Amino acid sequence: MHAHYHQTKQVLYYNILFLLHQHTPIMGVNTITATLILFTATLLLYFSTVAIATDPCASQSDDSGIIVIPIYGNCSPFKNLSDSWDTTIIDMASKDPLRVEYLFGLDSSLRKKPVSAAPIASGQAFDIGNYVVRVKLGTPGQLFFMVLDTSTDEAWVPCSGCIGCSSSTTYSPQASTTYGGPVACYAPRCAQARGALPCPNTGSRACIFNQSYAGSTFSATLVQDSLSLAVDTIPSYAFGCVNSVSGGTIPAQGLLGLGRGPLSLLTQSWSLYSGVFSYCLPSFKSFYFSGSLILGRTGQPRRIRSTPLLRNPRRPSLYYVNLTGVTVGRVQVPLPTEYLAFDPNRGSGTIIDSGTVITRFVQPVYNAIRDEFRNQVKGPFVSIGSFDTCFVKTYETLAPLIKFRFTGLDLTLPYENTLIHSSYGAVACLAMAAAPNNVNSVLNVIANYQQQNLRVMFDTVNNRVGIARELCN
Repeated sequence: MHAHYHQTKQVLYYNILFLLHQHTPIMGVNTITATLILFTATLLLYFSTVAIATDPCASQSDDSGIIVIPIYGNCSPFKNLSDSWDTTIIDMASKDPLRVEYLFGLDSSLRKKPVSAAPIASGQAFDIGNYVVRVKLGTPGQLFFMVLDTSTDEAWVPCSGCIGCSSSTTYSPQASTTYGGPVACYAPRCAQARGALPCPNTGSRACIFNQSYAGSTFSATLVQDSLSLAVDTIPSYAFGCVNSVSGGTIPAQGLLGLGRGPLSLLTQSWSLYSGVFSYCLPSFKSFYFSGSLILGRTGQPRRIRSTPLLRNPRRPSLYYVNLTGVTVGRVQVPLPTEYLAFDPNRGSGTIIDSGTVITRFVQPVYNAIRDEFRNQVKGPFVSIGSFDTCFVKTYETLAPLIKFRFTGLDLTLPYENTLIHSSYGAVACLAMAAAPNNVNSVLNVIANYQQQNLRVMFDTVNNRVGIARELCN
């Protein structure tokens, strides 16, 4: 643009010379006047050229290069002539926090993701002592209220045509457009199912597994279909389609395994949730879906006390923690350490479990805790079912608080997690008991009754279990 302007000035200069040469005699302009006109034209050409060359806002004469100017500088078309320079700087600096927030948000790992939270309710409505979560299988989704079990890997539901199943709610493979068929008996996934049978010589090549649960046994076919939980759908989820049941104590609408094995929800959803989940179990007296299962890191508590999560190769699906002691009131109960110690060789130690109802300690540990509790309440005591320390409710004010001591974490149980009341409310019982006295009694189990209204978080990547008080009734 400036080169064109310079050429225009040159043309004007030569036109003036031409007019002077042609018309000076006619116009009666004398030689001095002509000389002055010529001198003025020369100065005009010179100063316009210099102005272009020294203009700080001008680009290169050949239009090469790019000039960068401040947005509110003297050469900017956005400059506000009414504002002083310091006012402009203050205004510009006020926009920096938004800019920094924008830069911070460019980290893809920090972008907000929807919280994947599934509602949890107590199993009262289903006449079971566990907690249930709503799950949909297949497309369109077939709804099931499945028991939440952190010590089981496989998920399973009653299948259409099941023999001995007590629920009229069954899974129908034919009704699902995403049904992937049975897993083959020779597939690696089949071998991951506990109780999987070897391939038969003839007949069906489907993967069949047999398991026992709560005193009952069942047979199921390992199949694949989509599983929808909270806001997410997991395609080709492998679960058991129960064909037959012997005994009537298995969960009527199935079970969702949250253990640490290869067929658990934790493993099959690893790409979504990265091995992290937590739950808050509402009071067992609540009929509402007021608890929650949060899957993945998004939505988890930012500040939560934690203890190391241990892994026992003899029982790799279980969530072991290191229980170091128990306090009843102000008394540190003397406990034999060999019954608390984590021992990978024997599979002994303490686990956190959502499927067991009341906390169970191996007999010597339970006896010591119970005796100290009785010593402070001062009875008299009676036994009701599994509870051997029941007393008239008027003595409840004497009941001491019980504290579980883990490595790096002390958990004081509220009274609602320590005592259980009779149907009429006149009798209160210590809501703990001894583990069955057999050769496998090496486990202490922190059960779901003691986990009411607590947020319990499992991080299998960093090997931590976090526990925080949270009212989810």
